[in-house]
Amino acid sequence: MTLHDIPHDTPADSGPDAPASGEQLARQQAIKQIERRRRFWIRATMGTLLMVIVAFIWVITEYHNAGGWPTQGFSQSSGIPDVWNYWIIYPAIFWALFLAADALLVFRNKPISEIEIKREIDRQARPRSRTEGIHEPVQRPAGR
Repeated sequence: MTLHDIPHDTPADSGPDAPASGEQLARQQAIKQIERRRRFWIRATMGTLLMVIVAFIWVITEYHNAGGWPTQGFSQSSGIPDVWNYWIIYPAIFWALFLAADALLVFRNKPISEIEIKREIDRQARPRSRTEGIHEPVQRPAGR
């Protein structure tokens, strides 16, 4: 390798494996967050559409099974005239809980900060004692 083969106009750590600058890192994190939010809204829309379809199927089957609209209310048993089975609440509750948990993960989850990274590096670099994490056995009286 000669001196002419070495590129001098690019910084030494500008390759694909080089650490990102602060502005590049912020941009990458912003892009990832935008992608997470878009995926959330797609999942929320598709799941809600699926729940509407399931509810429509529920209405059709309960109307057929009960012989009409629920004039006598709802119950757990099906086949009673004018009474509908309320099983639809279980998938609806599940979907609402899943959507709430997913929203918390997407909208409340913050990217890892440099302070957290440095704190973890410092914690891992600390020397550990040989007995760290090992508990001493409990001494019992000899008479018992």
